[in-house]
Amino acid sequence: MSMLDTQPHLQACDDFYEALIASHHGLTPPESHAMNARLILLLANHIGDQATLLQALQCARGTQVPAGTAGIAPVTPVAPVHAAA
Repeated sequence: MSMLDTQPHLQACDDFYEALIASHHGLTPPESHAMNARLILLLANHIGDQATLLQALQCARGTQVPAGTAGIAPVTPVAPVHAAA
């Protein structure tokens, strides 16, 4: 059984975040949500392991605390500002 790896691995976090936000520019909120859904499905396909994906869903929803992260504050989602523009 695979375990979800929640340790930081993204090398250029800010650059990726900027690219992610830029990819939403010009999209309506429904188009933005659809793009996010497609991105999630592409990445889920890349991961490929059902147990890991289910664990990721639980972590994202906040119903499971990843091992080794006790005492660390959970990430609070923020509303995308591009959707309001």
